[in-house]
Amino acid sequence: MSQNRFSRGEGPSQRQLRVGELIRRTLSEVLGRGEVHSDALRAMSITVGEVRVSPDLRIATAYVLPLGGKGADEAIAALNRAKGELRHHVAQAVKLKFAPELRFMIDETFDRMDRTRALLADERVQRDIARRDDDGAED
Repeated sequence: MSQNRFSRGEGPSQRQLRVGELIRRTLSEVLGRGEVHSDALRAMSITVGEVRVSPDLRIATAYVLPLGGKGADEAIAALNRAKGELRHHVAQAVKLKFAPELRFMIDETFDRMDRTRALLADERVQRDIARRDDDGAED
């Protein structure tokens, strides 16, 4: 059975990264300018943190978060209702053979960063770090 590069643990190709960034910028601009015919989306300020594209460039998953993190479920629902119009904007801006299907997910990057900061600020972790520094352990 043949293996593709993703089964070996390699990351996305340069083309996937480039197309993902173009789609991210396009979605950000369209949502920022309020070009979507959706009152719900015009009322929200949505951040597009990242777009991951499948190896065949047919599916683009956008990781989004409304400003302040409140109303995330409503934002996803509104984006899904406007999916066709957003796909049309992406197709015009990013010249591909096929316009990718758009999928929207909540961006949890900021939550993970907050949990990591809280963990590192924990008293026990700080004590272990200080102990390691006092013992002269390797970096």
